Amino acid sequence: MDDVHLGEDLEDKDTAFTWEVKANSRAYNKQFRKKGFLWWRQKKYKSNAIHTAKYNFFSFLPLNLYEQFRHTSNLYFLLIIILQSFPEISTLPWFTLFAPLVCLLVIRATRDLVDDIGRHRSDNIINNRPCQILRGKSFLWKKWKNLCVGDVVCLSKDSIVPADMLLLASTEPSSLCYVETADIDGETNLKFRQALMVTHHELTSPKKMASFQGTVICEEPNSRMHHFVGSLEWNNRKYPLDIGNLLLRGCRIRNTDTCYGLVIYAGLDTKIMMNCGKIHLKRTKLDMLMNKLVILIFMSMVVVSLLLTLGFTFMVKEFKGKHYYLFALHKRTEAMESFFIFWGFLILLSVMVPMAMFISAEFIYLGNSFFINWDLSMYYEPLDMPAKARNTSLNDQLGQVQYIFSDKTGTLTQNVMTFKKCCINGCIYDSDDEHGTLRKRNPYAWNPFADGKLQFYNKELESLVRGQKNTVVQEFWRLLAICHTVMVQEKDNQLLYQAASPDEEALVTAARNFGYVFLSRTQDTITLVELGEERVYQVLAMMDFNSDRKRMSVLVRNPEGSICLYTKGADTVILERLHKKGAMEETTEEILASFAEQTLRTLCLAYKKVEEEDYKRWEPKHLEASLLLQNRAQALHQVYNKIEQNLQLLGVTAIEDKLQDGVPETINCLKKGNIKMWVLTGDKPETAVNIGFACKLLSENMLIMEDKDINRLLENYCRNEREQQRAFKVMTHQNMALVINGDFLDQLLLSLRKEPRALVQNAVVDEVPQDLGLSKMDFLKARRISQMWRNIGSSLTQSSSVASKIHESLEVQRERAFVDLASKCQAVICCRVTPKQKALVVALVKKYQQVVTLAIGDGANDVNMIKTADIGVGLAGQEGMQAVQNSDYVLAQFCYLQRLLLVHGRWSYMRVCKFLRYFFYKTVASMMAQIWFSMFNGFTAQPLYEGWFLALFNLLYSTLPVLYIGLFEQDMTAEKSLKMPELYEAGQKDELFNYSIFLQAIVHGILTSFINFFMPLVVSGSISKSGASSDHQSFGVLVAISGLLSITLEVILVIKYWTLLCVSSIVLSLCSYIIVTSLIQSLWLYKISPKTFPFLFADYNVLSQPTNLLVIILNVTVNTIPVLAFRMIHGIVVKLRLKEKEEEVPSEEVSVEPAMKHLRRGLPGRRSSYAFSHREGYADLITQGTILRRNGEFGGDTIFESPNESEEDLPSARKESIFNPRKISILAKTKRQHHGKGSQEESRPNASSQTQATQHSDTKKPVASTSALSLQPSSSDDQAFHSVTSEYTLASQQERLDVRASSWRELPWKDSASSKQSQLEVPTKKHSHSSS
Repeated sequence: MDDVHLGEDLEDKDTAFTWEVKANSRAYNKQFRKKGFLWWRQKKYKSNAIHTAKYNFFSFLPLNLYEQFRHTSNLYFLLIIILQSFPEISTLPWFTLFAPLVCLLVIRATRDLVDDIGRHRSDNIINNRPCQILRGKSFLWKKWKNLCVGDVVCLSKDSIVPADMLLLASTEPSSLCYVETADIDGETNLKFRQALMVTHHELTSPKKMASFQGTVICEEPNSRMHHFVGSLEWNNRKYPLDIGNLLLRGCRIRNTDTCYGLVIYAGLDTKIMMNCGKIHLKRTKLDMLMNKLVILIFMSMVVVSLLLTLGFTFMVKEFKGKHYYLFALHKRTEAMESFFIFWGFLILLSVMVPMAMFISAEFIYLGNSFFINWDLSMYYEPLDMPAKARNTSLNDQLGQVQYIFSDKTGTLTQNVMTFKKCCINGCIYDSDDEHGTLRKRNPYAWNPFADGKLQFYNKELESLVRGQKNTVVQEFWRLLAICHTVMVQEKDNQLLYQAASPDEEALVTAARNFGYVFLSRTQDTITLVELGEERVYQVLAMMDFNSDRKRMSVLVRNPEGSICLYTKGADTVILERLHKKGAMEETTEEILASFAEQTLRTLCLAYKKVEEEDYKRWEPKHLEASLLLQNRAQALHQVYNKIEQNLQLLGVTAIEDKLQDGVPETINCLKKGNIKMWVLTGDKPETAVNIGFACKLLSENMLIMEDKDINRLLENYCRNEREQQRAFKVMTHQNMALVINGDFLDQLLLSLRKEPRALVQNAVVDEVPQDLGLSKMDFLKARRISQMWRNIGSSLTQSSSVASKIHESLEVQRERAFVDLASKCQAVICCRVTPKQKALVVALVKKYQQVVTLAIGDGANDVNMIKTADIGVGLAGQEGMQAVQNSDYVLAQFCYLQRLLLVHGRWSYMRVCKFLRYFFYKTVASMMAQIWFSMFNGFTAQPLYEGWFLALFNLLYSTLPVLYIGLFEQDMTAEKSLKMPELYEAGQKDELFNYSIFLQAIVHGILTSFINFFMPLVVSGSISKSGASSDHQSFGVLVAISGLLSITLEVILVIKYWTLLCVSSIVLSLCSYIIVTSLIQSLWLYKISPKTFPFLFADYNVLSQPTNLLVIILNVTVNTIPVLAFRMIHGIVVKLRLKEKEEEVPSEEVSVEPAMKHLRRGLPGRRSSYAFSHREGYADLITQGTILRRNGEFGGDTIFESPNESEEDLPSARKESIFNPRKISILAKTKRQHHGKGSQEESRPNASSQTQATQHSDTKKPVASTSALSLQPSSSDDQAFHSVTSEYTLASQQERLDVRASSWRELPWKDSASSKQSQLEVPTKKHSHSSS
């Protein structure tokens, strides 16, 4: 990816340094203003209060009405109500439509209000969180919403950062601060931030912080999470600032007692809030289709009204000619009469868009939402968390999802690393305790340092370890205890490891339980307890891990004086550096392949003994490279590479990144339902790909393309018009996946970005070259991709493509080509993406594919994606509740998504589609008779039916069966729906309701009304001869009863899920017609108001005649039998076509070229399962001593006093909880606890004397740190790291061992051969080379 040419055209207007913040000066910061609406000047700096709700007290009514009247149906009803208010043209009272419309608006407004009240409550909870703000010379507890730009804030361990703040100082060495950013980028490994050295040394108390008057000048607020540029002006000097000095809102402080920060961005200006996006009004595909259908129906009504008006015009002319003596009744002209008749017909036909349908739909949506809430199959008992539908208007769209965009950490995984297996010297050691039976008996009871948390236990391996005869086994566990960057502290007489990544913690903990205990470290030593024997190793060099090296090495001198190199890393880099490749190495490769198939995360372990002469030749080169000012990383890489050769393979570790329950099965089931899965994560590519294999999103036979491969394809796609016109059709026959990163997306998503991208540096000084083996692999991949493109190009035929439009820019063509390519892939994984990039990816697919998208996540970094997708699902996970509060649906586990879509989603879509189809059918079938009747009444817009029948038809007589369809209809059970996910494709293809289905319903309704109207009309002559009345009322009743029975029989044929409730709804509907009709046609109501109840005994008169009953039966029969026969024949034809297609499938298989079969990570023929969540930078902090706390750290100049609300000068109340092996030996404590020997009173004098000896020791002596690991290197090259070397005298060593001596003699694993005390050989000359 060429980044150099981007420097000119991507200059960001936001990079202008116009954001000025002065510390401890609210008055100064409030004077800044920015342009608002018209001439209004508003405050430039926002408060820290956030408002994510859509409405407030004043905006709710107008804004909600505006949103509701964006529905075309509501505008249509409003127009009809306005027309009904004119008596000259009104055929129905205006309030008959006004009251239902108000009811509909109130229902929807109430639903929106309830949702928004939840957002207000969430905002209030966040805004009212407590924090400590500097007021005067002391820190006071205030609420987050009271925080302003320029305030100094005190944060303690495990607290959440309330705003984007410049780190001023902390209680850690060199003012380091460790943060967990899982809620921002999904990464669980710790990162470190560091204050400027000037603020670290100067701001050492609240008094000094109160007098701090520095000014920060930086860029305007923007959404770039990993970018920040600014400077601090203080005491007439400028200090550069970058993202390494910034604490972002939403981070959680870890392993840092106290830190202090200056608020730079507050509230909605913070980076996380800039990434959250706005709340969008989400509308379903059926809703948008209904808007179009309402317009279509309205246009059809206008046309029909015009035709009927034209008929009236001719009829009125003829009528006036024949009945000229009635001219006094016609006061208006013919044109005026026609004008009023047109509007009268329009009002009369307005029932073709029934208001009752929209009101019923609201209750159906609400009912289906309750079914989701009440589903016990989606209830998660450990968290007492049921599923919840927070948005009640998207249920049907759950049955049409085509793309799922998922977060990884906390969504697919539990973020729990487990030491699962290991391979030592070609032998696999699996756990003998899969069911946890042995763990209950504590199989590691022989080890006083065992923490009891290790789930792995192998009896054979334990005997080898305790036997101490197998050198390879010893070196294997010794490597795990030495080669890492873990820090350790003592808490409650137990060792507590603090690691930057859960991988390292799992490995060091496994070594600890097997007797190789990492005890402490200093700047240049590391202390282990190996099966009870304490050994101090001198660290000569630490070769840190990075994404290019994919390995970490530690060069140490053991107590015997020999030098060893311990290396762990990816199999792709370790195997090619081995001294020899024999049978054991080949066996290990096969085991690696087996571990990869089991989707375990592997690391290869190797070591070698380094001769003293070789080290003396290598050490000056290492020192020279570490002191370079330019190309230091490249030089160190070359020096490291020289010594990391001719290694001896020890074995392989296999760690399981535990998935959530049922994730692979859920993804597999969703893929069968033609749902494409994209994973969008802020994690590393190796980790994301490994999880892709673990959850069955990726498979071994997949063609995996990465950034470079995709760029080649896109360049060929957009190079000329001929290639532009070709699609990626042949790719549908390939099993492909894409793995891309945030940098690639940053260059791709140009047309969708509302703000320009960040500046791309024109030169990278310390770029590390790729390894030789990896370069060869890239070359092979490039050749295979080129071959694949040639195969695709030769096999494609010319076809029209949307991307071939001449007016489209190159950027749009590139985006469209990428989406076309990605849509052909089985899976897409996007790594190292920011929250805004997640949302842009979703928007990109929506823009070019026009599909229904669903986003699922559990953290604040997923909020923007959840808001952008058509459906947002929030998981109640470990990363807070931000995703839940901004989601449409809430689940406790990812596996419940399967039931939410395939069961509730498909049912809701099927129900709503049946409901709409049947409602249109019954409306047309009953109301189309008005049009037929107008042909026989002189086109006078006279109603055929009784007014009460028109009013109650959709409200009572035919409502219950329709509601049953919308709420309870099932074409199959939930179990069958999950077993046959292929049925889900019907919703994706809009098969159950579309323009064709709508027209079928209309035609069916027209035929039904035609038969119901003209059948009685044809036989009316013979009816009258037999004595029956053929008056207007009797005819209207005859047509009404025929229509009601016809549509009732149709609903009986449509319903597939018959229950007692279904029968009851049909019976109640017919009974309601009988009861209500008998009442309104009774004599006593007629006497009360003849005009209101004119149809006196009309139904009784009609039904009392046998001939009328025969006509009704004839109408129903003619309406039902042909439709039933047609449906049976259609079903048989569909089944025959499906059988023919199934028989033709084998002959349509496409052969795949061999060159396209294997394009995988790692060595040819075997996929590398390497994944290690660790980044470069922490080893330098250790070797430089920056991270190590020294004696006197708390007693010198850098003293941070605990903020106190009531005291102006706050006393230093920090208690040291740091494990210091030179103070009180934890070995002695553990021994006494384990064996129960020695009295507590006897041990206290030793402890106190040891403590006093430590207090009077040399203050330059380093102490083990409480700090945790970090992932990012120090971002400022000019920061001063004051590293002090550690020297041990023989006296101090003996003093340390005296306390432990009695303990080691009686430990159970010690025998006579190994009971001799080890001599700690620590040279006085130090070989620590820092890069500062």
